[in-house]
Amino acid sequence: MKKDFVVDNAFVYEEEKNLTVLKTSLFFANDGFTVYDCNGELVFRVDSYGPGMRECGELVLMDGHGHCLLTVRKKRPSLHQRWEGYLGEATDKGKAIFSVRRSSIIGRCGITVEMYNNNIPGGNDEYQIEGCFAQRCCTVVNVNTKQAVAEIRRKVDASTNVVLGKEVFSLFIKPGFDGAFAMGLVLVLDQINGGGDQGNGEGDGFVVVGIDQVYPTNIDI
Repeated sequence: MKKDFVVDNAFVYEEEKNLTVLKTSLFFANDGFTVYDCNGELVFRVDSYGPGMRECGELVLMDGHGHCLLTVRKKRPSLHQRWEGYLGEATDKGKAIFSVRRSSIIGRCGITVEMYNNNIPGGNDEYQIEGCFAQRCCTVVNVNTKQAVAEIRRKVDASTNVVLGKEVFSLFIKPGFDGAFAMGLVLVLDQINGGGDQGNGEGDGFVVVGIDQVYPTNIDI
């Protein structure tokens, strides 16, 4: 199995992993996240950063014990909403290990993830995120291998088969891909999307590609 970039080996799984992502406040856009596995165990968290986050332009992803795994920071100035990722709790002296930016060609738009370090496994890879995050339907694809490595989908209550609200959704991690890296990309997508849960995905701030909405049919909460 080809190894992709890894933030923390503890979050690289041998089998596909289904995580549940929950936005922790409905009162402010981008107020925080908690992420759980199928057993209800807390895997990741992003503590509340409130309505002033957009001016701050920085997010820290932690594990369930509060250890800093990854920092994503908005690059200023940027014409394409470029964000950069740093291992741990980044300082001004830290070196970015990847960047995330809007990409577009005629009739198609999406998000490009570029790795900066050629001396680490997966350090020369590039990823494309296609779909509509506002509708919680997008896929992370390794450009070199053409393989999907992570997917975001609407969450379905297994007991009622009802599609839940967009403040809770599923993050599927493919074998060999790091869940912490995938969750870091979710944080950036949420920022680029503006934190909004409304709309049809065709306005400013939405990542939209010609892809149909797919709902899981039997997923544990």
